[in-house]
Amino acid sequence: MLALPLLESSLPRRLRAAGAAAGDGPPKRLIFYYIPNGIHMANWTPATTGPAWATTPILQPLEDRGVKDDVLIISGLDNEPCRPEGAGDHAAGTGGFLTCHHVVKSATEFENAISVDQVAANHPGVGDDTTFRSLQLGLEGGSSVGDCDSGYSCAYSRNISWAGPHSPMPKITSPRVLFELMFAGADPAATAEELQRRKSYRLSLLDYVHKDATALRGRLGHTDRLKLDEYMTGINELEKRVQASSAVPACEIPGKPLDDLDLQESMEQMTELMARAVQCDMTRVMSFMMANAGSNRSYDFLGVSGAHHEISHHNSDPSNFEKLTTINTWEVDQLAMLLQRLKAIEEPDGSTLLDNSWVFFSSEIEDGDSHSHYNMPIVLAGGAGGVTTGRHLDLEGGRVSELFISMLCAAGVNASSFGDDGNQELVGLI
Repeated sequence: MLALPLLESSLPRRLRAAGAAAGDGPPKRLIFYYIPNGIHMANWTPATTGPAWATTPILQPLEDRGVKDDVLIISGLDNEPCRPEGAGDHAAGTGGFLTCHHVVKSATEFENAISVDQVAANHPGVGDDTTFRSLQLGLEGGSSVGDCDSGYSCAYSRNISWAGPHSPMPKITSPRVLFELMFAGADPAATAEELQRRKSYRLSLLDYVHKDATALRGRLGHTDRLKLDEYMTGINELEKRVQASSAVPACEIPGKPLDDLDLQESMEQMTELMARAVQCDMTRVMSFMMANAGSNRSYDFLGVSGAHHEISHHNSDPSNFEKLTTINTWEVDQLAMLLQRLKAIEEPDGSTLLDNSWVFFSSEIEDGDSHSHYNMPIVLAGGAGGVTTGRHLDLEGGRVSELFISMLCAAGVNASSFGDDGNQELVGLI
């Protein structure tokens, strides 16, 4: 089934007028990409800084897929608020991955802060002009209930997007489910009456949820009321989307993913749907978790035996270094696959999706054995910030929170502070 690709004339009138007046062109997109268990830094870090940096073994896929000149490799940035209280670096680091906030250590009463993706999604002209204010995606599921890391709630280990202190944003982990969310009900042959009937049915379901939640509110304590209020804000936003929906996406619809996919197939399908989501202007803000914090996933299909988390506690064993290099290289290749796809899609003004996106790629810790939250492994890809790419920068002493301020400003969000320690844009990025 085919429909028209995104055309400039199909953009919201307000956005077209603003773009014509300011010369901005296509909208800016922000994508936040998480991998677990840190990186083998010896085979990650380029030997030189500047534009003449040579690819390392782990970063080689960026060159192989033709996107090396579209990225910045950034060394030296710290995410110090992610340091845990005692043990628990994986959960604390993942909880603060996009919040740059020191999370409360508890398996039951978790507390965080709003994440950078949700700050962007809540800004006028970013989230409210698209079908989905933001999308939270991943390849490993699980409940947010319980203790997942040394007394830290599973909410920290399994979510990087947070709508507020008590509201982790659950992620979609099935390409099939994501496809249905994006394209289900899209029927170019449907009559106006059929589309209206479908819309009315959806609105009646939302109305039922609203009434049920209102009845429940009076029986809840203060904390649960806060959670419910944040949830209802999401329901109200969804209702607005349904009201405005025509049920026909303005872009090419890919083939529907199968249910029984292996990891590599799931990764390929999720990557394609991520690219389509921004191509169709369904969203301009996305987060993606390749796996949960401290993941013990096996990579037998890469010829690596054993569990990732256990291998990451390498104890300076050369055999573990080799295994980590193989895993990390595959992870970077998945990023490069997404960047390659975004680079291949042309915008109405002749630029590419990658030209108008910023993609942040990192992990919850630097090294899997030291569990450090300093000198984080970071790739920043795309041209949304007007920054010269194709370089390796060493910005020792800089902060991840400062980079997020720069990313927000590039997306049109007037941000002067973020997280526990961000009070300015990142010096040296330009």
